[in-house]
Amino acid sequence: MIEASIVHQLSFMFLLGGAGLLLTTILTPIYTYFAYKYKFWKKQREDDVSGEKLKVFTKLHAYKFRRNIPTMAGMVFVLAIIIITMCFNLGDADHRETWLPLAALAMGAIVGLIDDLINLFSDGIGKAGMRPWVKFCLLTIAGVIFGWWFFAKLGSSEIIVPLLGTLDFGMFIIPIFAFVVVATGNAVNITDGLDGLAGGLLAASFGAFGIIALLQGNVGLAGFCFTVVGVLLSYLWFNIFPARFFMGDVGSFALGVTLGVVAMLTKSLFLLPVIAGVFVIETGSSLLQIISKKFFKKRIFKSAPLHHHLEATGWPEAKITMRFWVIGLVLAFSGILLALEGGIINVPI
Repeated sequence: MIEASIVHQLSFMFLLGGAGLLLTTILTPIYTYFAYKYKFWKKQREDDVSGEKLKVFTKLHAYKFRRNIPTMAGMVFVLAIIIITMCFNLGDADHRETWLPLAALAMGAIVGLIDDLINLFSDGIGKAGMRPWVKFCLLTIAGVIFGWWFFAKLGSSEIIVPLLGTLDFGMFIIPIFAFVVVATGNAVNITDGLDGLAGGLLAASFGAFGIIALLQGNVGLAGFCFTVVGVLLSYLWFNIFPARFFMGDVGSFALGVTLGVVAMLTKSLFLLPVIAGVFVIETGSSLLQIISKKFFKKRIFKSAPLHHHLEATGWPEAKITMRFWVIGLVLAFSGILLALEGGIINVPI
């Protein structure tokens, strides 16, 4: 027989996810009205980070920018997550770890919003956004602050290595935390290039970490993750191909940074490359392309990241997105199994 406490916790998770879905669905038409009225059109990038012209990307996605699709829809689900988390966890000391991912969400959103606004009010030339090194510095500073809070306020400096045991990094957990924040923030931002792609992968990743957190007994953090899943399901309703709007950097940086923080809070950093494996592959393909062009003057891919290469070879956008979702779900499920068998969570099976 299932214990009453487990039933209560599961009901609470579904309640939070449902609340996130409902609130985001209510807020979306409000955003849509103003986005189209004031023309929040995302401007197309013309150069990559090395300054080279994005000829393949421009050709592949020219039709989207002719449609004038608004950006910054991430503001909707960021606001919904903040509202629901504040309402359900305010003043609850048992959920104190919830404040760290909430702060990460807000900080990532601020960095992304600045980038989006620069893009929105630019003339569309070049990168049409914040310089990469500025974003890197801002995210690094945020990561150091979050890492210090994790170490000094939450008294945590451990990471569990599946099948091996626990490693205590002491104060070195702070730079590790900062690296994770910067890496996941940029990885999600890089992957957010096809309609619904990043949103679906993020839903799978947060769902996996939500289950891990729940099985660890961290109901507050699990509730936060399931809230994110709920708002992303609402977002995907409007964002699947052909997208009605883009989440923008305000959404991708907010959830990317938060995903890294959640992985650290569950002490399951080594599961992050598994659960978020598609993000790792996408980022790796971009990195390999940059290195190859810089040092060998050759391209590995027709266009990077990988999803653009597949587009250039003739794969339809919807097929790429769906197949990446399938891979993401398999990896998320694999991460949960590894957590169960690897000692990250201990429950009777």
